[in-house]
Amino acid sequence: MRKEESRILNVLADRYASKAMCRIWSREEKIRRERILWIEVMKAQSRFGLEISKDQIARYEESVDRIDLTSIDERERELKHDVKARIEEFNALAGLQFIHLGLTSRDITENVELVQIRDSLILIRSEVLGVLGLLASQMDQHRNLVMVGRTHNVPAQLITLGKRFATIAEELLFALQRLDSLVDRLPLRGFKGPVGTTQDLFDLVGGQAKALEAEISESLGFSRILDSTGQIYPRSIDFEVLSTLVQLSSALSNLAIMVRLMSGAGLLSEGFADGQVGSSAMPHKVNPRSSERISGLAVVLKGYLSMISEISGDSWNEGDVSCSVVRRIALPDAFLAIDGMFQTAATVLCEVSVSRKKIMEEVEQYLPYIASTRFLTAAMKAGMDRESAYRKIQGAALLSLRNREAGREVNFLKLLADDPEFPLDVSQLQQEISTLQTLPMAERQVETLLERIKVVVETQGASGVNFQEII
Repeated sequence: MRKEESRILNVLADRYASKAMCRIWSREEKIRRERILWIEVMKAQSRFGLEISKDQIARYEESVDRIDLTSIDERERELKHDVKARIEEFNALAGLQFIHLGLTSRDITENVELVQIRDSLILIRSEVLGVLGLLASQMDQHRNLVMVGRTHNVPAQLITLGKRFATIAEELLFALQRLDSLVDRLPLRGFKGPVGTTQDLFDLVGGQAKALEAEISESLGFSRILDSTGQIYPRSIDFEVLSTLVQLSSALSNLAIMVRLMSGAGLLSEGFADGQVGSSAMPHKVNPRSSERISGLAVVLKGYLSMISEISGDSWNEGDVSCSVVRRIALPDAFLAIDGMFQTAATVLCEVSVSRKKIMEEVEQYLPYIASTRFLTAAMKAGMDRESAYRKIQGAALLSLRNREAGREVNFLKLLADDPEFPLDVSQLQQEISTLQTLPMAERQVETLLERIKVVVETQGASGVNFQEII
């Protein structure tokens, strides 16, 4: 069977990622960018003394978008070299042989890959702003909705749903700072030749080689160029890129787990459209499938980080191609995976449906026990030492819970107040509970995060990103 007839589709591209991200990493777009880079180098070389006419450059420019993957693949099968196949294809289209003068394959491929990485990071940044805006909407809408907070997934104290969203937003804001730093620092490899000395380009244009490199770097939108690299740039740069993506994804992963856990308790759902099916076997099921997708893609992304970590710090002298197969898979697919995570997170945040009734019922069920820390403070104020008060409250709480499990009458407050050594009566305990359901510090945290998000969105970008425009 011919290779093109048995080609397997990329699941990340076909099922999860946006059209915009797929476009950046498509074969056609990479080839187009390589051709544009060759043309920019030719233009610069002509200005620095090589005899390449405007008419000759124009013939290449006319062929930039004439991309025949089948023809390129046929050439590669014969040549056993992918870049040489693309060189010969472009030369054949133009009927000339003026590209790739003084360059090596990595001068083209790695600079183009860094452009792809930079453009992908910028696209992800716009999605970060969009998700922050959606998180802010949920924070604002639920800033006063008191609910049971959990540690170890066990009821602990009261929080607000707005605060729960705010915690996720702050994690994403922190990761955004790293993303911005990376975009600012990301260097271009430059035109360093087969072993990194720039000798071949120097032989062509002499002392103008550095100026030519700087000119191309500026045209590509880079302010930094590596000063000394071998044939390949350090793969620790790739590691930083992917580890930044994993850090960005962590907030989305935590959001997904929050939604999955709350959905299981009936406290919220992702929303359920008319005609949607939750289970092929159980008609009643409304599953958090989008959040489960986010959790799955987080695992995929961490797998690509692990792959890149294996080639980080593994360069043999000036370089070899053992890293190529890893990077061909890990770099594009990592961006497709995190792009899919942001696309899905946006859907979840837009469609999430909160059950205030169930949340209030859960608060009512656990409120007396959640108030135990308030009882502890009140008992100390009444003159009881802390550890003695702690033991009394714990004993009454555990006895009450055992009574509940056995189907007997449950009255935690009465059990506690009836202890002659405990200084508070039932009415005093109820008073402590009544003042518990306002959480001014939690609300203040939400307001602080809302202001921070507003500053980031208004000063560093538009109001977010229209996810529907890039899907």
